[in-house]
Amino acid sequence: MAKQWLTCRECHYVVDPDTQSCPNCGSSSLTEDWAGYVIIAHPETSEIAQKMEVTEPGKYALKVR
Repeated sequence: MAKQWLTCRECHYVVDPDTQSCPNCGSSSLTEDWAGYVIIAHPETSEIAQKMEVTEPGKYALKVR
């Protein structure tokens, strides 16, 4: 069975299941309880990135519980 991706509760960055802390913000508060994600390639020109307050490219969860 495939491992569940983890998401940072602070910045919503989606990380590998073996990760201990978020490489984006440094938080160790990671969860498997999230839904949907968006890939942001160019946050400086993305309207979605502005609404989500994202400054780094990557995968971000839309809903984190």
